Amino acid sequence: MSSKRYRIAVGTDDAGVHLRDFIRDRLQEHPQVAEVRDFGVPDTSDKTPYGVVCIRAAEAVARGEVDRAVLFGGTGLGEAIAANKVRGIRAAVATDPFSIERSILSNDCQVLCFGERVVAPQLAERIVSDWLAYEFDPESPSAAKVEVITRYEETGELPES
Repeated sequence: MSSKRYRIAVGTDDAGVHLRDFIRDRLQEHPQVAEVRDFGVPDTSDKTPYGVVCIRAAEAVARGEVDRAVLFGGTGLGEAIAANKVRGIRAAVATDPFSIERSILSNDCQVLCFGERVVAPQLAERIVSDWLAYEFDPESPSAAKVEVITRYEETGELPES
């Protein structure tokens, strides 16, 4: 379990405002969170596309301004796709304990995505808390697998099999 204190970005379009607000408020009180930066729309009347919000939050992670991000939408799927377009970012939709664990330990995932229409607030709160408890080990056997992705992203080349 990690003892690190994280700088967290949150973001949402109009479809995830209520879940974002609930989780953002919990993160501000979470012992492993040092700071929360909100990249999302202020309320459901703002129709800014999720891609804009998610890419801005993911860019903040990629630049090192924040350590991780939690993004919200209707399903979380588009949010993960948008965040994954940012070089160096690994985003996932994960809603069960094993996937949350593996998103960090096997994949060094920095962005977690949720759908307000899919995940209840209390479950999302527990998932985020569990997610913050894990830290990627760069010496783990998974590090070489993550490096394949990183190298491809940087050079467009895959290792020979």
